[in-house]
Amino acid sequence: MELRVETTPTAALWTDGRRKRKSTPPSSSLRDLHDDMLERVLARLPPASYFRLRAVCRRWRAAAASTTFLDACARVPSRDPWFLMLSESVSGSSPRPAVAFDAAERGWNHCRAAPGSMPVAASGGLVLYRAPDTGALAVANPLTGASRALPEPPRQAGRQLQAIAMYGAPAYRVALFTGELPDLSMAVFDSSNGSWEGPVPLARMSEVSCLDAPGQGGGADDTVYFLSKSGDVVATNMQRSSSKQYSSVVVPSPVHSEGDAVAYFLSHSGTVVACDTARRTFCELPRILPVYFEYSIDVVACGGAAYAVVLSEYLDTASLRVWEFAGGSWRQVAAMPPAMSHGFHGKRADINCVGHGDRLMVCVSSGEANGCFMCDVGSNRWEELPKYVNGDGEANEFLAAFSFEPRVEITV
Repeated sequence: MELRVETTPTAALWTDGRRKRKSTPPSSSLRDLHDDMLERVLARLPPASYFRLRAVCRRWRAAAASTTFLDACARVPSRDPWFLMLSESVSGSSPRPAVAFDAAERGWNHCRAAPGSMPVAASGGLVLYRAPDTGALAVANPLTGASRALPEPPRQAGRQLQAIAMYGAPAYRVALFTGELPDLSMAVFDSSNGSWEGPVPLARMSEVSCLDAPGQGGGADDTVYFLSKSGDVVATNMQRSSSKQYSSVVVPSPVHSEGDAVAYFLSHSGTVVACDTARRTFCELPRILPVYFEYSIDVVACGGAAYAVVLSEYLDTASLRVWEFAGGSWRQVAAMPPAMSHGFHGKRADINCVGHGDRLMVCVSSGEANGCFMCDVGSNRWEELPKYVNGDGEANEFLAAFSFEPRVEITV
């Protein structure tokens, strides 16, 4: 009689008196993916894993080195920002490694900083560095370390550099603002042609003419905000930290015209100055606080808008508030919870701020209290960043930060 056995995946088979199970087909895995699909999958990994995936196997290492993998990375529409953190250098000590806070993974990563230079601005996935001794400028991708030196800007004898702005991606511009009020001028480097334009002078205008019609005279495709060197803007004329001496931020404008921008910076007396680069004019905005108040102030961009952040003291407490200039006056849009800000009362703390998307980071520093805080401006939700502990087991204290979008495919 013939014995029949069903050949299903779970059917038992008898061979030489031993019981065996029919093997099932292996499940699909990354090994079965076509190279093109594998690169698309790897491109979606967090940027911090880019350097680790090359150690997984030869195939992944080859994928990470291929141009098609970089193309796949470029097709990822956006990535959460990294914040390049800056700490005060100690005289005579070796340079500290560049550290960035990953907003998505809420962790710390090392970056490839340009040796001997100070970051002064950022745009997209690039950071602009300046050599303190020579003033030479270089653009670098802090994720990969690729860099490019910019040509020497136009010489302006006797004119003091006020600020440096960087905006646009992937083609970018670098703007230098020089002089003292009321004699201001600007020069602009355009990466698309690799050359500098200007310098051109800026003329004073009234507040209404300067701000209420930004589209006249050519319009604007970016709004640039930057700070002068003054730190404590009321009682003294303190030197700001060198890490933020020429800092700048950028906000897109609803009016688009290539090559135009509106720039904002703090005067030495604490007023906010607005410069329309399309019409080559500037004006001063009203003060947020009276002149006799002592406070620290910074200008920041996030969520497509620009804000002033002010740390001030009143009676027996300190407050940190975020202000927006609209309709001819300043209005408060966010404030740190009093339980957080009260810790800086009497500490004479300085603030340095940076924004990216809807996030606003505030670095508060003084001789007695330090901390970095993140705020979602739309919801007014605040939190303190986790401490970064270096190889010696010590927690680093950061003075400032620059935000960039971590992208391995960005070239310089």
